[in-house]
Amino acid sequence: MTATAYSTVWDLDTFFKGGSDSKEFEQHLQTTREHIQSFYNQVHKWQTSNSAADAKDINAMIDLFQQTAKKLRQAGAFVNCLQAQNTEDRKAKALRGSTTELSAEFQTALTVFDQLLASFDEAGWKNILKDESLSELAFVLTERRERAAEKRSQEEESVINALAIDGYHGWGQMYDVIVGNIKISVREDGEEKQLSVGQAANKFSSPDRSLRKQVFDKWEKAWSGQADYLSKTLNHLAGFRLNVYKLRGWEDFLKEPLSLNRMKKETLDTMWEVISKNKAPLVRYIERKAELLGIDKLSWYDLDAPLSKTEMKVSYQEGARFILEQFSQFGEEMSAFSEKAFEDKWIEAEDRPGKSPGGFHTYFPESSQSRIFMTYSGTPSNISTLAHELGHGFHTYAMKELHLLNRSYAMNVAETASTFAEMIVADASVKNAKTEEEKLALLEEKVQRSVALLMNIHARFLFESRFYAERKKGNVSAERLNELMAEAQKEAYGNALDEYHPSFWASKLHFYITGVPFYNFPYTFGYLFSLGIYAQAIEEGKGYEEKYIALLKDTASMTVEDLAMKHLKADLTKPEFWKSAVQLCIDDVEEFLALTEKK
Repeated sequence: MTATAYSTVWDLDTFFKGGSDSKEFEQHLQTTREHIQSFYNQVHKWQTSNSAADAKDINAMIDLFQQTAKKLRQAGAFVNCLQAQNTEDRKAKALRGSTTELSAEFQTALTVFDQLLASFDEAGWKNILKDESLSELAFVLTERRERAAEKRSQEEESVINALAIDGYHGWGQMYDVIVGNIKISVREDGEEKQLSVGQAANKFSSPDRSLRKQVFDKWEKAWSGQADYLSKTLNHLAGFRLNVYKLRGWEDFLKEPLSLNRMKKETLDTMWEVISKNKAPLVRYIERKAELLGIDKLSWYDLDAPLSKTEMKVSYQEGARFILEQFSQFGEEMSAFSEKAFEDKWIEAEDRPGKSPGGFHTYFPESSQSRIFMTYSGTPSNISTLAHELGHGFHTYAMKELHLLNRSYAMNVAETASTFAEMIVADASVKNAKTEEEKLALLEEKVQRSVALLMNIHARFLFESRFYAERKKGNVSAERLNELMAEAQKEAYGNALDEYHPSFWASKLHFYITGVPFYNFPYTFGYLFSLGIYAQAIEEGKGYEEKYIALLKDTASMTVEDLAMKHLKADLTKPEFWKSAVQLCIDDVEEFLALTEKK
């Protein structure tokens, strides 16, 4: 019996036929606009009336909110996919502008709704939450109420949302335009190749150091060539945010990202403190890798280099089947969800020019379907990325029966599910290695993940923190951004590298995302938090999936500190949990060092 051949190209026609020319999608946008207006009219009516809204009124508003939010998220997900699959799709870029405007309009209506929640006194609010339908939404509604109380008036917040279309989100879209025009010209196998940034990035895992260096030099040159445009974009994004914070009386630029991630600054500080004190083993790994590669010191472009001269390649079909096999060892639901994703063409993995760099998962709530985007070239890291994004998908699947308001989990816990899925596959890869060379390569893949999450992400956090501190005083030049990035990388990597990547601030999409400020530390949180969950899963065996799903269901309805205490009996504000999680990373490093000692 021949194994199923899974498509490497996703199906978007299920949602709207015709791509960026879709008439169905045009109608969907119009219907979404009408829903937003209806929601605004409904909440505005009660805001301007003399009578107070009761639980029945709030329920009616929430029902319309849920319908509207689903339509808007469906539209946003579709446009994301269109732009990612073809960076030169001009119509998709125009549609991005339309969805951005709709999002701003909806945000204005939500501002009115939130102000309405904030208008209740404590006694009145407690009375509202006695309603059975609203009591299950108590956490998220109270959170919205408290956040509204910290902001400006509804009129002022509405103006901010309106100005954000061109003055904030527009700059985020500018980044997409700039990246879409960047091509990396590389000479490989005797011919000149024009690569997209996504294809070029995959070359950093080539066994050929001369190719890696060539790509890196061209990569630096390409991003540096756009530095003036990108520095202006980054400065305007940060400037807009900081001005909004100033209007609201927020002094700490970490206030919003911490609030959005439902975590305390004490937790964040403790996490970074424990990581900083435990970098030495990772530095030893970097030094050992340099020895194994026969060079004095690793450069940035060597970090993902394979130790074997024989490049490990795994076909998409083999990678898919391996992931499914490992997920089935963990639990039936994760395996069934992932199999459906492969069989129903939910994944865009084809290695072709014109695609966006990186990978992502997005959810279509009206269709209850996920879509996963990446460029699969057969490297072990590609398999990790695929497992990672399927983890995101399983998270949304686990919450599918919950009210939409109870499904809006923060980024830090979103990265927990994805990293957990990665670990299942990574551990299995090491255990199933056929040769010592293969085992070493796969073990190193795990260690590389620790380097990325505990060093690379730390560098991003240090850079962005220092950039925001300087941006408060005025614009920061491209030259200074390079200096800040190089300094952050040297500190985060313990001065272990010979050559760094000063233009990383320009090449990393995460610095330009308008929806989430500080798109960095949640990754590290999610990685270490998932290690704690994974340790528990290993201890309890296959039956753990039910507990895991219960944890995922709670991720959008409590703080991360409460989530950890409830499901892991761990206090995240204390170093003990973080030490135990980091130790699991160190264990991998020690095993790597032991395996390579005789080489």
